Amino acid sequence: MSVSYKDYYQILGVSREASQEEIGKAFKKLARKYHPDLNPDNKEAEQKFKEVNEAYEVLKDPEKRKRYDQLGANWEHGQHFEPPPGYENVRFTFGGGGEGFGGSGFSDFFETLFGDIFQEARGGSRRSRSAGFGADPFGAFGRSGFGGARQAMKGEDARTTLELTLEEAYHGGQKSISLQEQTVGPDGRPTVRSKNLDVNIPPGVSDGSSIRLSGQGGPGAGGGQSGDLYLQVKLLPHRLFSVEGKNIVYDLPLAPWEAAMGTKLEVPTLDGRVDMKIPAGTSSGQKLRLKGKGLGRGASKGDQLVRVQIKVPKSLSEEEMELWQKLAETSSFQPSRA
Repeated sequence: MSVSYKDYYQILGVSREASQEEIGKAFKKLARKYHPDLNPDNKEAEQKFKEVNEAYEVLKDPEKRKRYDQLGANWEHGQHFEPPPGYENVRFTFGGGGEGFGGSGFSDFFETLFGDIFQEARGGSRRSRSAGFGADPFGAFGRSGFGGARQAMKGEDARTTLELTLEEAYHGGQKSISLQEQTVGPDGRPTVRSKNLDVNIPPGVSDGSSIRLSGQGGPGAGGGQSGDLYLQVKLLPHRLFSVEGKNIVYDLPLAPWEAAMGTKLEVPTLDGRVDMKIPAGTSSGQKLRLKGKGLGRGASKGDQLVRVQIKVPKSLSEEEMELWQKLAETSSFQPSRA
């Protein structure tokens, strides 16, 4: 028996070394592209949808993929071939009225190689291809729109960026957002619409983290539930603070005498201003810590780091110059020789 070889890797657009995850992603993308719900009365899309499902049916299963890979490079895409040893006596009849898409089911090539696997899994004798291979021959997509009952399929997850101020991230709370989503219009064609959502932001959320909104992703097919929407947090620049992981950093300018003798100052935080004691002998660049004033929650909450920056006057009065000169003459401090 001679049938046409099908390159399942080429159909899914992946290499023969592709991982199972890559195969799954490729299948999901193509199956949705050619899904009958989005391509009504489109025979070309219908055929593509069948081919994508058949390819995935083989490559998702390690046993069937291994069996398929054993064919190697001996069979060229689009060419006829004779089945390898062990397939010589396999025969199938092809009649109408089956459960597959329009009664056609999987291809001759598929059945030649894998019909016995389906038969063994069901514990019965071999049946014709037109009779189908069980309750769900096309995996999660079922037989929607082609002579059989529609199978429910969860919609795709969606991802977008959520920009937050540091105050919003620190305090949390509700925030209204507007976004664009692709959906299916009344005419069955893809369309884009605006959607407004109220998002509950957890207090202390950090840059790069995700907020999951259940059921706000792509619509499901066949009555399946919608996917989820993931909002990736992006913290906006702040005029006073910078962020290092979960820590908030504030640069505190000090006069030389304040750093040398110590002082007490008001320092801004995301919780408001607080009094902070600056120890005598503090150096420029040194970081002082305000515990629990950073991002995060509970035991993992970060701190606010107050980074000292010693500033010197750009111009001096005559009296100031004399005082600095006296200090230079009397002080034994020589940092360049330390």
